[in-house]
Amino acid sequence: MEPTVCPWCQSEIVWDEEIGPEETCPHCANELKGYRTLNIALEGEDAEADQEELDEDYEATEEEAVDLQRIWGSENESLSSLRTVDKYGEDHDLFAFEETVEAILDEQDEVPECLHCREYMLHAGTQHVSGEGFQPVNAALIRGPILQPPYELNVYVCPGCFHVQYNLAENDRLRMIKSFIHKKE
Repeated sequence: MEPTVCPWCQSEIVWDEEIGPEETCPHCANELKGYRTLNIALEGEDAEADQEELDEDYEATEEEAVDLQRIWGSENESLSSLRTVDKYGEDHDLFAFEETVEAILDEQDEVPECLHCREYMLHAGTQHVSGEGFQPVNAALIRGPILQPPYELNVYVCPGCFHVQYNLAENDRLRMIKSFIHKKE
């Protein structure tokens, strides 16, 4: 039987000839036969006419309509509520803020995404961990601690929701890799 490509995740699906075609994608669990395209007009004078035309072209079942409302409603609410910086727009020039953020991001070597709102994060600095207040965990497989102080952490701050994240500095990443390799041998 010929392989099929999931329209949602673009994974190739090979059907078992005895069982027959899959109804849902085994990778992303989306319905394979329910793939549809919706065109949504965001602004414009003809928005109502366009929406009526869309409604005529696509008549969702009641179950699909509830699912779409749940997905769109929760996504729009969560993204807008996570972007804390927007509440300061009345008192401050957020356009100038965004321009500055973009310029800073262009200079960074690493640009992680915020885990909360998916904005790109600004490298705010480094934090030195000397060992005071840090209790390392010993892993039996490597016969020692996973991370041995002292080490440096990169500190990132999100310009959208102001959450702070840390990751291990480059030199300490390499030190950790080498210690895992040497301790296991």
